[in-house]
Amino acid sequence: MSTETVETEAGTARITWHRAGEPRLVLAVGHGAGGGIEARDLRALAAALPGRGVSVALVEQPWRVAGKKLAPAPKTLDTGWRGIWPAVVAPGLPVISGGRSAGARVACRTARELGAHAVLALGFPLHPPGRPEKSRADELLGAGVPTLVVQGGNDPFGRPDEFPEGGYALVEVPYGDHGFAVPKRAGVTEEETMEVVTAGVARWAASLG
Repeated sequence: MSTETVETEAGTARITWHRAGEPRLVLAVGHGAGGGIEARDLRALAAALPGRGVSVALVEQPWRVAGKKLAPAPKTLDTGWRGIWPAVVAPGLPVISGGRSAGARVACRTARELGAHAVLALGFPLHPPGRPEKSRADELLGAGVPTLVVQGGNDPFGRPDEFPEGGYALVEVPYGDHGFAVPKRAGVTEEETMEVVTAGVARWAASLG
């Protein structure tokens, strides 16, 4: 594991690298508006994917590096993501642009512009909780590259059955909420839940040309 700081027009970002021995892809993945790279799914992917030929770059947006509590406007998040892109393409490998929640929206909005190989959307916030009419489906459907959505079965920001048809793949995390936490009554451990996430992402990544 290694860390590098990157200066962007939105401030100083930070990338924590988990490198594969013989990488064929890079997964650059950003956090959501309510947390950082310590999210359970991001940690699980960083642990599992390097052994499968995917280097993982966990990206901390400038607002998070600066210690602020609230994420800035989407436009500023996009600016930060554009700023880190030269660092994640530097190894010369195809880059999957990824993120959880708000970070997934950033990845979708900027994928075509940045030349991303594909998009990984973890807990895509299809709509605000209780507001299905405020759909963000256009961001997801407009990514323009192969896209995988990993979505909790009980995500208040959009359950899998609420998603529109489109040219993307979807992996459901049974019983999972927006952060892929599962209730104890489900009888499923966090380790088993994270295996659903990592196995689904690994299979999809292996299928990318």
